[in-house]
Amino acid sequence: MIGDRIGEQVGQVTGRRVLPARDGMPVVEISFQHSGEMYGVHVNDIGTYESVRLPDGRLSGKGRGVMRTQDGETVSWEGGGLGRFVNGGIISWRGALYYRTDSVRLARLNEIVGLFEYEVDEAGKTTGALWEWT
Repeated sequence: MIGDRIGEQVGQVTGRRVLPARDGMPVVEISFQHSGEMYGVHVNDIGTYESVRLPDGRLSGKGRGVMRTQDGETVSWEGGGLGRFVNGGIISWRGALYYRTDSVRLARLNEIVGLFEYEVDEAGKTTGALWEWT
């Protein structure tokens, strides 16, 4: 069941790299950094994902990253989603993330799937929100 909103983050794309095409479709690797909160705990997040254009124009993505709290606790994540182009060059993503952590304050992440909404604009500015799915 979809549950509580667990976090929000804002950030910036920090790098883009074109990778070899897959089945004739373009592949782009995107790295980013975010900051925000998860369950009320401030985190900084870095990650990288690959975006593959699908024949119907949508995007398929998969990635991984690491969040760090101000106290040095870490959370690793990996996941995937689908993206689509919307007004003004924005890419809007929806997907799921799976977490691993030994943080006591963020231990609940080990028991849930995080459902995300994530948008990136043409300038590389990012915004995202997460909900828990238990």
